[in-house]
Amino acid sequence: MSDAVKEDLWRRWRAGDSISVISRALGKPPGSIFTVLKHHGGIAPAARARRADRLSAADRELISRGLEAGASLRSIAVSIGRPASTVGRSPATAAE
Repeated sequence: MSDAVKEDLWRRWRAGDSISVISRALGKPPGSIFTVLKHHGGIAPAARARRADRLSAADRELISRGLEAGASLRSIAVSIGRPASTVGRSPATAAE
């Protein structure tokens, strides 16, 4: 099931729709709906969020471009506002 379908499933479940009504609306077998609900105990899981201290895709791209241009780890770190040790542990530096 896609994330959008699961989101619709949980919205309908919170609104009080039955498994049968949800399954017809989503075009899925009732057993599939029941399995998702049972797996989470009938409570929608919290939205996943990346930790703030993790590098974003944009940060990784800047690190990669900086390394390709021959910039030092410290200068790259200053440009993205991160410690040099974080830049040094980036997967982009493993290829160096």
